[in-house]
Amino acid sequence: MTRAAVLRELDGPLTMEELTLNPLGPAQVRVRLAAAGVCHSDLSLANGTLRQPFPVVLGHEGAGTVVEVGAEVTTLAPGDHVVLNWSPPCRDCWFCGAGEPYLCVHADDARAVPFARSASGEDVYAGLGTGAFATETIVGAHACIPVPADIPLEEAALLGCAVLTGVGAVTNSARVRPGQSVVVVGLGGVGLAALQGARIAGAKTIVAVDPSPSKEDLARRLGATDFLPPSDKLAKEIRALTGGRGADHAIECVGRADTIRAAWSATRRGGTATVVGLGSPKDMLSLSALEVAYFARSLTGCMYGSTDPSVDVPILLDHWRAGRLDLGALVTDHVALDDIGEAFTRMREGRGARTLVRF
Repeated sequence: MTRAAVLRELDGPLTMEELTLNPLGPAQVRVRLAAAGVCHSDLSLANGTLRQPFPVVLGHEGAGTVVEVGAEVTTLAPGDHVVLNWSPPCRDCWFCGAGEPYLCVHADDARAVPFARSASGEDVYAGLGTGAFATETIVGAHACIPVPADIPLEEAALLGCAVLTGVGAVTNSARVRPGQSVVVVGLGGVGLAALQGARIAGAKTIVAVDPSPSKEDLARRLGATDFLPPSDKLAKEIRALTGGRGADHAIECVGRADTIRAAWSATRRGGTATVVGLGSPKDMLSLSALEVAYFARSLTGCMYGSTDPSVDVPILLDHWRAGRLDLGALVTDHVALDDIGEAFTRMREGRGARTLVRF
């Protein structure tokens, strides 16, 4: 049995239910959750921006302890601490073979397979194949990233999405170099992680952009040299901070056409705007045919920070141990599982950064 927050319809309420987990498959593991971050992608699943079968247990940024393993699992054992990987690569498809496991064609297969049953016998699905808003979940062994016992599981949970995505966008996708300038648009958990990634990469000027002035102090603590609210003058203000040119890189962490456009306009000629936020397919971005060639900018998408979690999580842990990466600072609120609706309300209103569910 597992106690879980179940979403039964688009934009519906989260209801607490007792579910029966399906029998463990030979290549699966059962994980007892210790903590789960509430990500904007969970909201996108809840409102239909991202597709997901219903009823569903959301939550994909989680960490916990393995309590049972399938007969064919040799890489994990009960008692192991793990971070859940909502986009596990198959290692066999063309993209995996090309060194792009974050684009694996089978990474989201698990979301279409029920992982539990309701009290009435109805199939229940795991959001993004993980279902972390539950006391226990079942995932494939390849969807678990082992982590050493010296990292608190509450902080390790953030590695599963916000930190891999935000830091990875800077270091793997944009490939920011020492001395360059970076603008980060949107300061949720991913954006705050991107600020830290820019600092770790050695960026000289790091401009944080967010409508909430309450986030300025934290942004500066995590690496921002400047803080600006979004406005029609944003590109001009950023040019003033970057020698009149514009930023070398803009990292967009919102996923709206207007913020993508702002990130594009904030970059210098020859600069790069990296889009991390997942937006609506109906929200259309417009660029003129002249500006694309004239400004010689690059507009690139970034999925999961262009990371391979099995490679990048150990790197992030090295930064954490050395004091270069502050995981706890990304969490502005804590809730119990029963109060998870509060986290969604804060997220819709743009308040705070990451809310962490403690089990």
